[in-house]
Amino acid sequence: MAKGDGAHSARLQARDVTIHYWLERSNRPFLAVDGVSLDVRAGEFVSIVGPSGCGKTTFLNAVDGLVQISGGSLTLDGRPIAKPGRDRAMVFQQPSLLPWRTVLGNVIYGLELQGRSTAAAKENAHRYIALVGLHGFADSFPSELSGGMQQRVNLARALAVEPQMLLLDEPFAALDAQTRELMQAELLGVWAETKKTALFITHDIKEAVYLADRVIVFSARPARVKQVLDIDLPRPRSLHVKREQRFLDYEDEIWSSIEEEVRAANRSV
Repeated sequence: MAKGDGAHSARLQARDVTIHYWLERSNRPFLAVDGVSLDVRAGEFVSIVGPSGCGKTTFLNAVDGLVQISGGSLTLDGRPIAKPGRDRAMVFQQPSLLPWRTVLGNVIYGLELQGRSTAAAKENAHRYIALVGLHGFADSFPSELSGGMQQRVNLARALAVEPQMLLLDEPFAALDAQTRELMQAELLGVWAETKKTALFITHDIKEAVYLADRVIVFSARPARVKQVLDIDLPRPRSLHVKREQRFLDYEDEIWSSIEEEVRAANRSV
């Protein structure tokens, strides 16, 4: 993918973003994200990794508009993010499908909420069902699907509302190892087809490297940007790339960066 430079090419732009939570029990603010600055360019796939509990999901929730920032600026296509919007769609760790609805019913649900449950919308939903590899399952119910298939429905539902940006919060964490790898490859195929801008949160370093154009490493809590790595691996990528030396070098570098943060955090306790 061609790499643009400068703020003018950024779809998502974060500048010195700070996020606090209010702790009711101790009656004080809690700093979760501390001065994060980053850009995500249009059509780019960016992964964020970091120590457990560092604030990755908190930052992603702010991008989705679910959490308000307490300082700095966060914009999408130059517009401040203040609340959830049609230009973003979240794929969560759990599919959270409506069990009484079919695959088609779940995929079209977001369109119905937007008042777009037309024949054209249904046709569009069928297209995304086929794109995520569920052709022939439109009339199936969630209970009739495997975990991986349910997560494909989750992805199709997010894509069906045609967002400018796809936000993914550890969407494969609950899957078994084999299914997880296959879903990573499936996601890359869908991303290449749709050309959506994607921001992906994960604890899995291999997953981050395999999927991304760039990997952003967050520090231990409160989250700061510690490191940004351009992933210079050719696309399309097969799962075999995970055994190549260049891939392993990226993995080692990121793990060393995270391990350093974890050790420093443990020493400060």
